[in-house]
Formats: sequence, structure tokens, C-alpha cells
Amino acid sequence: MTRLNPQPLPTEIQTAVGQTIADLGAAFSGVLVNIGRRLGLYKAMAKIGVCTSEQLAEATGVRERYVREWLNNQAAGGYVRYEPEGHRYTLPAAQAMVLAIEDSPVYMASAFEVAAAFWLDEERILETFRSGKGLGWHEHNERLFCGTEMFFRTGYRTYLVSEWLPALDGVVERLRAGARVADVGCGHGASTIVMASAFPESQFLGIDYHADSIRTADRRAREAGVDNLQFEVATAKGYSGRNFDLICFMDCLHDLGDPLGALIHARDALTSDGKVMLVEPYAGDTIEANLNPVGRLFYAASAMACTPNSLSQEVGLGLGAQAGEERLRRLAQQAGFGNLRLATRTPVNLVLEVLR
Repeated sequence: MTRLNPQPLPTEIQTAVGQTIADLGAAFSGVLVNIGRRLGLYKAMAKIGVCTSEQLAEATGVRERYVREWLNNQAAGGYVRYEPEGHRYTLPAAQAMVLAIEDSPVYMASAFEVAAAFWLDEERILETFRSGKGLGWHEHNERLFCGTEMFFRTGYRTYLVSEWLPALDGVVERLRAGARVADVGCGHGASTIVMASAFPESQFLGIDYHADSIRTADRRAREAGVDNLQFEVATAKGYSGRNFDLICFMDCLHDLGDPLGALIHARDALTSDGKVMLVEPYAGDTIEANLNPVGRLFYAASAMACTPNSLSQEVGLGLGAQAGEERLRRLAQQAGFGNLRLATRTPVNLVLEVLR
């Protein structure tokens, strides 16, 4: 009987196979990260410290056999440390900051809720690719709305008042004294509520075309006990307020079908010395500058949510989440603004001041 001796795969194929296995492991495990968040497994581990699967199961009320399999997956992925002696597991402090502590400045577990929404919307997204048509934000699974709010809320709570607004020339002083602010594309109102809570002398208007999100924003504001704000169902070119001292576009300008028209409308709605703040995904000005993990994440979100939403609206520019500073500067200048300045940045955001 002749025995086959398979030849080793070329190195580049081995690399491709390895990369695909790693990505499959991440995709499969993403579901378990979300389950760990929803069942409180990460929070319990952060509180308990070193534990066995039995101890974690008892603390969370989850069947031990499932907890054990979940822990081993987390250990294989490097999220959890495993000690063979005693079969004990630990959630490292750094991972707890990212996965367990919701008020941490780097909490990211909620982003997996967005990933879940994309899988649920796969057939609709597939059809947008085939037809070339758009897919409005309001047409997505509702888990996208809540997941996006939770994910962005971390950045707003951490940076908006302490770093982003102070990076704009003279804005904080005006907010303390009493200013009028519009927050365009506010969604569930996370950014609006953070600002209104910090600057009680100012008045805030949150604007979004999605009525269900505005209803949620109203509820969030009542729960937070904040009363110097209101919310309005309107498009980025359709809100009626005028004489704003500051107009914010928080992670939304690139989603709009007509971002140029939205900036023109904002220019007309500002006071003579008012300002526009753009918070946009971190991006370089060329494709090659964005071929990295952050770019990969945002190109994915752009292909499934941002660009389809833009293409579903009038004009349908399809700016995309990786527009970059220079393209945004040209857009602002076309809208009649003088210039655009990079005020500050985070690993995932550009904060831009649009100058009159």
C-alpha cells in the first residue's frame, strides 16, 4: 500500500490559514464575550479575584459546566489567566478595565452588541451590496442602537467634558456662562446628557431623525434628572433652531447622505462667532494609512452601517467612516467655513474644530 506524504504548505498559505483561524476564533468568541457581559461573569470575576469555575458559577447562578467551557475559551484567548494547580482562573486588572468596569475610560465590552446586530442584519446588508441601494439606520436591528450608545458613551463620559470641549478655543467659558448648543445625530442622547449635566447654565438641543432613539433619549434624560435640554425629531438639515453657540456632530457627519448640506445648515444656524465640533472616527488621509486594526474595525462598521445609511438618504455621498482630516477640511470649506483644525484625538477619535 502506497502511503501519501503530503507536502508542507507554502509559508504564505500557512500564514493565511493561521490568520483565518485566528479571525474565526475571534468571531466565535465574540458571542461569548457578549454572553459574559450580559450574565455578569466578568463583573463577578473582577469582584471575586482568583476563582474556580464552581465559585464563579455559584456567584452568578450559571450552570458550572457552561461556566467552565466559557472560562477555558476566555483563557485560550488571553482574556483570562488559568492556573493548572487548583484549576483556578483570574481576570487580570487590565482586562477588567476593558470588559467588567462600565465606568472605566476603556470599557469596550458593549461593542460586541454592535457585532451581534450586524450578524442579525446580514441578509439586509447582503442585499445592499447586491442592489447598490442604501440601508437606513432605522432599518437595522434595535441592538445596533443600544450597542452603539453603550460603546460611544464610554468616550463621551471620559473625554467630552474633560478634554474635547476644552480643546476648542473659548468654548468651555461660554458653556459655563450659558450657551445654546445643538447636538446633531444625538441618538439615545448620551453625549447631550453628558454636556447638559456638566454645564447647567447652558441649554442643549439633541437632534436625530430616528423617532425611537429620541424617545429613548427623553427617557434617559429624565432618569438622569437633567432638565436643561430637550430633544427633537429632525434631520441634520431640518432642525429649526438658530443662534447656537456650538453645534456638535458626534460620530455622525460621515453617516449623513448630505454632510455638505448639514454643514451649510449648521453654519446658518450658528451665531456670528459660534463653532462646530466634529467628532469623527480616527483615520488617516490615505487608504494605506488606515490599514491597521483601528482602520479594519471602522471600515467594517462603515461597510455595514455608515455608508449604507448615507446611500439611503438624499444626495447619498457615502463619505464613509474613514474620511480623514483632509477630506473633512475640504468639505467644511465647501460649506463656507474658513478652515478646520485638529483640536485633539484619542486612539479611536478625531476631534475637529470647524472655524468660521
